[in-house]
Amino acid sequence: MNNRFEYLREKTSGLTSSPGVYLMKDKSGNIIYIGKAKNLKNRVSSYFRENPNHNPKTAKMVSQVYDYDFIVTDSEYEALILECSLIKQNNPKYNILLKDDKGYHYIKISEEDYPRITDEKHISGDGKYLGPYMSGFVTRETVNEVNKVFMLPTCNKKFPRDFRKGRPCLNYHIKKCMGVCMGNINKEDYNNIINQAVEYIKNGNSLSIEKLEKEMLEYSEKCEFEKAGIIRDRIIAIKKASEKQKIISKGVNNADIIGIVSNYDNICISVLMYRSGRLSDKSVFTVPYGGDNITGDFIKQFYHGKNDIPRALITEDIPEDYQLIEEMLSAQCGHRVKIATAEKGRLKELLRLAKNNSAEYIAVNDSRTGREVIALEELAKILGLSKPPCYIEAYDISNLSSASMVAGMVVFKDGKPFKKAYKRFSIKEVTGQNDYASMQEVLRRRLSKIGNDSDEYFSRCPDLILLDGGKGHVNAVEPIIKEFNLDIPLYGMVKDSRHRTRAIATGGREIQVSGFKSAFNLITQIQDEVHRFSVDYMHRKHNKSSYKSELTNIKGIGDKKASKIMMHFKTKENLCNADINELAKAGGISLETARELYNMLH
Repeated sequence: MNNRFEYLREKTSGLTSSPGVYLMKDKSGNIIYIGKAKNLKNRVSSYFRENPNHNPKTAKMVSQVYDYDFIVTDSEYEALILECSLIKQNNPKYNILLKDDKGYHYIKISEEDYPRITDEKHISGDGKYLGPYMSGFVTRETVNEVNKVFMLPTCNKKFPRDFRKGRPCLNYHIKKCMGVCMGNINKEDYNNIINQAVEYIKNGNSLSIEKLEKEMLEYSEKCEFEKAGIIRDRIIAIKKASEKQKIISKGVNNADIIGIVSNYDNICISVLMYRSGRLSDKSVFTVPYGGDNITGDFIKQFYHGKNDIPRALITEDIPEDYQLIEEMLSAQCGHRVKIATAEKGRLKELLRLAKNNSAEYIAVNDSRTGREVIALEELAKILGLSKPPCYIEAYDISNLSSASMVAGMVVFKDGKPFKKAYKRFSIKEVTGQNDYASMQEVLRRRLSKIGNDSDEYFSRCPDLILLDGGKGHVNAVEPIIKEFNLDIPLYGMVKDSRHRTRAIATGGREIQVSGFKSAFNLITQIQDEVHRFSVDYMHRKHNKSSYKSELTNIKGIGDKKASKIMMHFKTKENLCNADINELAKAGGISLETARELYNMLH
């Protein structure tokens, strides 16, 4: 709790209701957060209420506020301009800070008898360099494309030194390399191909195709049909590469696609930049988790001061103050800028592609897959959770009779089964087949272990609990969670008549999940896994119980001695492998009874 709140509330009570910018400061006078407001008094006072509903990042910032300053403006638009400028100047700790770590990049044509084309971060060594380029993404994609189109070697062999030393590699056989290592291409012809590739990089596909077509006709007129055929294939490859780009960006001329994916502690933002109908660059940023207007804050920071802003910014969530931001960016670059979302079609696909880029970036750093990251983010969005659930527990009741009522608990950590934490429960307190009462018993027994160090997995509080059942199961278990004063999101997993996942249940309604493919697949996987686990335990317990009843048919063995024997040998296999003396000792029975038991087993 900030002991300066009383002073800050008193100061805010006299604050103006005009638009403006506020600057939160720590005890040392450093600016830790800058924000804009349509009404300064209302906005600033919202930070210092007695029972605020702040997200973790905002709560931490507020706890460090010692004082604040403000600047009054004539309009909210002026406040927006000033906010962006001040954030750039001061780099406050709790604002989104985008570090541009891009350097210059080059395309190198090496100086050797058989040159190679590579992308480089620095100019080093002999050779010809194209550039500089601001985007490493552009240089990598360009080099990959040109090597593929012109079938240039990308191996580590040195030519002509390594001619005919070994067989050609796989790239030759799948027509990704012309097979220079075979020694069938002379230096002059190879360098002519390199010149064509450089021309393609400099001037694009249309001029390159024009020159190649002219060259192909010249070879045809000279009846050099083999060389003409090689150039024809190269023209086809260039056209295919061009068509692939057109397919990807069909209907998109100049636009930035902004894909935002949440992780547990941070947020990853990818920007795919399309210019003249072609993917020209990509930027990826990671910022701390938290904040109420991530999309708006990012757009303001990323585009502030830039002139090369496309006409369309496509994002999944439209910022509340999008009209002000559009006005600012339009004035900044001299043409209309529109912030929009995509509900269907090509833009929807590109938005998914941008989100996948963000998800894969997170996945690489966290040793997960992009699919798992997207699934948890979608699940959080569907359920209205503040952040993706890292640790999910799911429960299912299973029975064949009242004597074999059991429950299974499975755990999914980071979107994957975490089998070390799976638990089995035998229903002890409930008589008869009562799913609701059984689920209550299981959750009460499980939640009582939270914070208890005797079991490292049970001691952990889950981020989300899922029940294999509908609204009735949720309503039955909710009082148990309240009984322990815990705040754990609780939902049911509803199946259709074919026993397939259909929806997510709350205490009063159902949420359809079929429109969210990744989340739907994850919920289905969790539901199938908890059902498999609980049914497996139920069958094992039922079989063991049935076998135990067979032992009591032998004179001299009752329920207690049968239980003692089963507890000692654990499995039917161990029991069958025991000799008469071992059976007698384990069950505390006579040798004669043990002999009858042995005969029955065999």
